[in-house]
Amino acid sequence: MKLAEALQERADLQRNIENLRERLENVMLVQEGEKPVEDPAELLTNLEEAVSRLEYLIAAINHTNDSTVIREMTLTQIIAKKDTLNLKLSVYKGLVAEAGCNTNRARGTEIKVLPTVNVALMQKKADGIAKEIRLLDNLLQETNWTCELKE
Repeated sequence: MKLAEALQERADLQRNIENLRERLENVMLVQEGEKPVEDPAELLTNLEEAVSRLEYLIAAINHTNDSTVIREMTLTQIIAKKDTLNLKLSVYKGLVAEAGCNTNRARGTEIKVLPTVNVALMQKKADGIAKEIRLLDNLLQETNWTCELKE
């Protein structure tokens, strides 16, 4: 199984587990004399199986990510770098938006507000970070579809 397939199955299992939780909540209580629309025992069995499979996949994905090296970095390190770059990009975009706000003055006598940073330079930095994120994402996607899941 390719790593990408395991990642897709993990996402499907997470959605399925959430769906089973909701369905179980809907059949936990019924009016006296009524029967639930679904068998809670069967739903619980399905939940246990899905959680067990999810546990296996998470461990295998983490093992694969930690032992697969691309460009002198493990996939875990690449994912961490991408996550932190996304955080940094969010901050830079917020700063650019805030510093780029033009305060309107009705009269020339009102206080003029000016940015304390070079907005164009910050935007250029944000664009560079976004490009780096795209390149890392491309590398991850390519690797996910070529790398075998390590069990």
